Amino acid sequence: MRNIEAYLVRINGIVTGVGFRYSTRAFVSQFSEVKGYVRNVCEGQVEVLVQGKKEHLEVILAWLKHGPSHARIDEIRINPVPVSSELEYFTAR
Repeated sequence: MRNIEAYLVRINGIVTGVGFRYSTRAFVSQFSEVKGYVRNVCEGQVEVLVQGKKEHLEVILAWLKHGPSHARIDEIRINPVPVSSELEYFTAR
């Protein structure tokens, strides 16, 4: 899988109860080849796994740094992870 990267992102702040997962899914849906998920990990923390072309991921990661209008991002950690052949699509869990 050439030019494909994957990142696991942890976001802390006001990110639960503000539509963060669904806004993320809607934003990522414009990049049909991006795979992964967004899910609430605990109160005040969301986890996002994104896999796709580097240029698409750069746009998505930039968006995640501010999220939807009702969210407040206090901390974001972006870590590269191995590319997985098991991911089929992007979903909100």
